Amino acid sequence: MTDAQDLADRVTEGELRLHELAEHADADTAATARRLAIEADTGADLSTVGDYSFPADDAESNVENMLGAAQLPMGVVGPIAVNGGAAGTGADDSSQHYLPLATTEGALIASVNRGASVITESGGADARVVETGMTRAPVFRVSGIAAAEQVVDWVGEHEDDLRTAAESTTNHGELLTVDPYVVGDSVFLRFVYDTKDAMGMNMATIATRQAASLVEDETPADLVALSGNLCSDKKPAAINAIEGRGRTVVADVRIPANVVEERLGTTPAAIEEANTRKNLIGSAKAGALGFNAHAANVVAAAFLATGQDAAQVVEGSNAITTIEDRGDELYASVSLASLEVGTVGGGTTLPTQSEALDVLGVAGGGDPAGSNADALAEIIAAGALAGELSLLAALASRHLASAHEEHGR
Repeated sequence: MTDAQDLADRVTEGELRLHELAEHADADTAATARRLAIEADTGADLSTVGDYSFPADDAESNVENMLGAAQLPMGVVGPIAVNGGAAGTGADDSSQHYLPLATTEGALIASVNRGASVITESGGADARVVETGMTRAPVFRVSGIAAAEQVVDWVGEHEDDLRTAAESTTNHGELLTVDPYVVGDSVFLRFVYDTKDAMGMNMATIATRQAASLVEDETPADLVALSGNLCSDKKPAAINAIEGRGRTVVADVRIPANVVEERLGTTPAAIEEANTRKNLIGSAKAGALGFNAHAANVVAAAFLATGQDAAQVVEGSNAITTIEDRGDELYASVSLASLEVGTVGGGTTLPTQSEALDVLGVAGGGDPAGSNADALAEIIAAGALAGELSLLAALASRHLASAHEEHGR
């Protein structure tokens, strides 16, 4: 068996590079050798980084140059009742879920848990995935607008051929539409896929590469980049707010006025005003894409807990919160335009993340396909709604600062 210290010494002496250690030892030994080499080079103590609970080879598809694991505190919110949709047990039924959240922000889980409790006491949140579509948008070069018109016309007439080409690369993905956009001598084709229970970014990329080759063969277009940023992945983009990306999901709830007063310490009218002046007017003045209080807090913590692509919190924060005082009740909703989640592939296969998905009851592929990822999206949306309610109530009652002081955070 190769000795980790010997490998680390060879790295320090310049004989081996960190990425070459995988060729000389098993994954755990290579990780140990990297820690030893980095400790020797930097003087850092990586003993906690090296104290991880799963075989390093379980993460080989998720990370390169592994030297250990980053550990975050994980808490739980709930149970929160979610009605109907994929997360419920039927069109008019409610199912209660615990939502694991990984975060370093003190008071976040306490706040979301308060909102979840109020939602559940009020009969639960209704949540629905209203649109599904993972996108990839390559950009092509043409000689000018006349050639661009040829490309657009061909795409419109041969979408079935593009579908056949794209779907030849996957057993699960379905090409839904191809939307063309022309800017001068650039042609963008925004491919939209149903990727079932996978978040589907890799699936969409591979499928689009195949379809793009057909476009090049049959039209005057030359592919410049497989991603032309009209997708748009991991960047703030109005197109995702308008057209959606991943899953567009909405959660809403009706809370009796007496519950608002007793449990949230304020009134429906005060929460409505706080939402209007903060989330709507304030966000508009700031030129924000999201019109919400802190939806990204719940999205980020849920992504980390369940193995989603953390960078896609950018799109997940693209949400609008609405509040209406209806006299005897408070109506509240959150609409997340581009929540990109999956329950298979990527980080969902890592042991701790897989356990978190087990808590939610959505690990792996669903029956029918896509139902587990739909359920995950709906539960996250309900959690985001809980967070919005609790924070808006704290602001309306002027308790935000005192709540943080009380929790010592």
